[in-house]
Amino acid sequence: MTLIYENILLAVNSLLANKMRALLTMLGIIIGIGSVIAIMTVGDSLTNSVSSSMESMGANNITVGLQQKTEKEEVNESGAVFGSSKKGSGLAQEKDYITTQMIEKLCETYPDSIEVISASETVGAGQSKTGNKSANTQVIGVSAGYFVANDITFLKGGAFSKRDFEGAKKVAIVSDKFVDNMFDGNLEDAIGNEVEVKTNDKYITYTIVGVYKYEEASFGFSTMSDKDITTSMYIPLKTAMNINHTTGFSQFSVVTKTGVDSVSFVNQIERFYEPFYRNNNDFEISAFSMESLVSTMMDMLSTITVAISVIAGIALLVGGIGVMNIMLVSITERTREIGTRKALGATNGSIRLQFIVEAVIICMIGGILGIVLGVILGNVAATLLGYPASASASSILASLTFSMTIGVFFGYYPANKAAKMNPIEALRYE
Repeated sequence: MTLIYENILLAVNSLLANKMRALLTMLGIIIGIGSVIAIMTVGDSLTNSVSSSMESMGANNITVGLQQKTEKEEVNESGAVFGSSKKGSGLAQEKDYITTQMIEKLCETYPDSIEVISASETVGAGQSKTGNKSANTQVIGVSAGYFVANDITFLKGGAFSKRDFEGAKKVAIVSDKFVDNMFDGNLEDAIGNEVEVKTNDKYITYTIVGVYKYEEASFGFSTMSDKDITTSMYIPLKTAMNINHTTGFSQFSVVTKTGVDSVSFVNQIERFYEPFYRNNNDFEISAFSMESLVSTMMDMLSTITVAISVIAGIALLVGGIGVMNIMLVSITERTREIGTRKALGATNGSIRLQFIVEAVIICMIGGILGIVLGVILGNVAATLLGYPASASASSILASLTFSMTIGVFFGYYPANKAAKMNPIEALRYE
């Protein structure tokens, strides 16, 4: 232990005696470590931001919908594959849609796995006007589970009643932005009031029974003012289906209960609907979970981050070569010192350890400076990109360990060369 401590002091004194040379030697390590840490910080920040945004959309949500069937692949005599094109025209007919009875049957079959079903029917974009006040809306019919699946927050009133759904009542739930434009932001005035909305050249009057908090999309941004922005106006699903004269859905969402493996449940849903579409030549049922989408996105972002970090890590290799080079120069300059130490009884092991420790100290100091630089640059870059900075402790520890490993790896050859010097020839060196 004492020997290592003495070697550390020798290494530090040697570096202090040649400050500029030591700094220039560390530069490659500093740049390499700094680049890796900065990239990992930005990558982790982006990954965490995307992950939280997608999970807020419902990590346990499963989207179930129609998908065109494909022709079976056939191989001709020459070995070429053909016949894998999509079947049908691509436009679903009324007979192809998923019916309410089919959805109810799914819920009856898997009551322990399904929390709620979210289905919607878009009526169209419209505008409400009262005097000089107006508000743009997208009228959407929704099921009771829609508000759970999409994490809708109510500011006043609440979701539709069972009577509203079953009776296809002309009631609506509007956004706080709608209330700002039509009722000067007064929620009390909005509840129970009637608004007339023009959609598809039809005027329909709805009674407001609830107000929800409008949330901007997690991805992208809008340049519209609050006055011109279009927000969703929710009406009972049956009401929307009556307006559109439809009896089925092209897709719907399943919210699974806590503890249910949504990825495995996807396969169960697809198998469940196979008999319903066995005789349908054009369409079949396909399902995918948001959890698998989140996992795929995270894997992709992690792969990109690691790939870029590896490229940045090339600077570490260059820095390591620089350390080896300066250690060879240092050994050449201190040949007589090495000869003197060996003549006084220093073993090959102690000489080797001295220079390995010096190389590790150079890389460790360079690594620490690189970490500081990388964290600063990473935080600045993440902030400029609009993501919360997230410097990974594991990447910092790995970078410091890697820099010390470089010191051992690239310091061993010069140290071994010094240890094998003939003391007589070393003392004669000019």
